[in-house]
Amino acid sequence: MKFAFSTLGVPGTPVRDAVRLAVEHGYDGVELRAHPEEAVHPGIGAAERAAVAEEFAAAGVAVLAVAGYARVAAPGDDEPVLSELSGLTRLAEDVGASYVRVFPGGGDEQSPEEADATAARRLGAAAPEAADRGVRLLLETHDSHPRGADAARVLGPVGHKNVGALWDVMHPWLAGESPTATFPALSPHLGYVQVKDVASAEDTTPLALGAGVLPLSQVVGLLGAEGWDGWLCWEYEKRWYPRAEPLEGLLGPGREHLQRLVEAAPDSTR
Repeated sequence: MKFAFSTLGVPGTPVRDAVRLAVEHGYDGVELRAHPEEAVHPGIGAAERAAVAEEFAAAGVAVLAVAGYARVAAPGDDEPVLSELSGLTRLAEDVGASYVRVFPGGGDEQSPEEADATAARRLGAAAPEAADRGVRLLLETHDSHPRGADAARVLGPVGHKNVGALWDVMHPWLAGESPTATFPALSPHLGYVQVKDVASAEDTTPLALGAGVLPLSQVVGLLGAEGWDGWLCWEYEKRWYPRAEPLEGLLGPGREHLQRLVEAAPDSTR
């Protein structure tokens, strides 16, 4: 398995510093939070995009994903969402990212069936451009669709290889779905896995990996037993919890913890 971290853990960090942290702490890649307050987002120009791609390539660090904020199940017209997806897809291609993260965002204004249909329609419409640009759109287990079973209801009808799932390990767990149920639901669609740790279901302040209650050992063990050899990305939500311990000092031990979990996994492909 390969390891990445999200720039959500180091908000506002310049690209060169994100690359430096990856190199210094042995991470294979970085997930770039694509928000206007960050260095990389759909509003930057061609020269800036090329510089980002060159910076990562020169260091031998992958741009794992562009973590966007499009809400594909949200009520309303399709066109603004499709435009946002197109912008994120172009950005991902330009900076050399393999994936674009999107949220469900179904909300309470429509039934689950309507939200599923809306998300599937939009992702299906965006899939051809993603394929043309060599990018996969990944629906994160989040908000209105926190469980693997929820995401699978959308992804099954889409049925396109350039549309898949991002397994954020916290949200299915908070929704009461065990990893042994989440993985089978997502495995036909799985792009990569976001790992993290928290103190409890009531206190989701980010902690060092292994210091909390999320079933990381079970998740990695299950992935290894199934022969899955993809990316584990540490999403440390410092941006939303400013009093959380700085990520930089945790990156090295976090990388070591993930490596131990992988090495302990049965039949793991290392």
